[in-house]
Amino acid sequence: MAGKRKSRRSFGRIRKLPSGRFQARYPGPDGVLRPADQTFATTTDADRWLARKRIEIEEGRWLDPAEGQTTVRDWAARWLAAVSPQLKHKTQASYRSLINSLIVPALGDREMSSLRPITIAEWIGGMKTRGLSASRIRQAYRVLSQIMRSAVDNEMIPQTPCRGVRLPRMPQTEPHILTPLEASRIVRNAARPHDLLIALLAYGGLRIGEAFALRRADIDVSGGLVLVDENLAEANGSLVFDTPKSHQKRLLRIGPSLAKRLGQHLEMLPGGEDALLFVTPGGKPLRYNQWRKAYFDPAVAAAGLTDVTPHDLRASHGTWVADRYGVMTAAHRLGHSNASVTTRHYARPVAGRDDQVAEAADSWLSGHDHEHGARSGHDDDDDGSAGVPAPV
Repeated sequence: MAGKRKSRRSFGRIRKLPSGRFQARYPGPDGVLRPADQTFATTTDADRWLARKRIEIEEGRWLDPAEGQTTVRDWAARWLAAVSPQLKHKTQASYRSLINSLIVPALGDREMSSLRPITIAEWIGGMKTRGLSASRIRQAYRVLSQIMRSAVDNEMIPQTPCRGVRLPRMPQTEPHILTPLEASRIVRNAARPHDLLIALLAYGGLRIGEAFALRRADIDVSGGLVLVDENLAEANGSLVFDTPKSHQKRLLRIGPSLAKRLGQHLEMLPGGEDALLFVTPGGKPLRYNQWRKAYFDPAVAAAGLTDVTPHDLRASHGTWVADRYGVMTAAHRLGHSNASVTTRHYARPVAGRDDQVAEAADSWLSGHDHEHGARSGHDDDDDGSAGVPAPV
């Protein structure tokens, strides 16, 4: 009886190697014959692998292995070039620095398909061992995560290795929340016209870069309005004008006394509508570190205060407004598109409010509607000024 003829395989090919193991090859959607990424002990194992690969191709889940062989260095460069036009200059500079200093030196020569969550965990552990801050490590991880997610979206790799990785915890730092009177003391002790700049931080809630970027055309003295539509930031030592953070432009109302003083400053300000309100003695845009050392820190010391940063004034403003007028109003003044950002990073409980709540709750228990300390927008602070911002 004649022996059975071997049936021809319908998908792929299998051959025995000199080592005794078996190699499987399969045609991709483009018709190119590609080898499996492993060898097999038996033809049955190779057949099973080919069957799974065929289903993967038929369901549209197949990825070209050659794409995964792209190095992290090359894909990171391509990704950064693609996203840069949508990024602020400062963000571009930050991403480039993180890629060049932390991502490429450690992972740049690795093929993307070779990365695993353990690879990323080891990379993070190495940065911790070298003493990098939690903030710097988390920034680097976020950039790498975006790079890898882009690789998945572009069908370079099946899934990102940036998953299930524990990141170092950020130290819990609380802003120094000042009272309106303490902030007013700083303003009164600052050199002109920087007292107005500091007042805008404390009583307008501006970011320092937003205040540095204010121009004559942004101030409506008669209407008591300030247009916040620009930000001045430093990127790799260079000053860059851009839109505010998250591109959130806003129109702020300020108190009459502050508007009047800004108007007096504008009368003495040289230049046209584009003239910056606050500049160096040489007429140049301000730089944060130099400005703080020359004007802000001396004003804080003269006010009898310590451990106060320009950002603390913005956080204080957010707290005052949230306490008296609600978180949504505070979010608008601070330029937050999401009020959760306001509560998470800026607004803080005001001292004494818990005692007032307990007193009110006790009256509620007895059947009375006690409203002492309730937010109405009309009750007065201890200094007799109604609402926020306080006069300066």
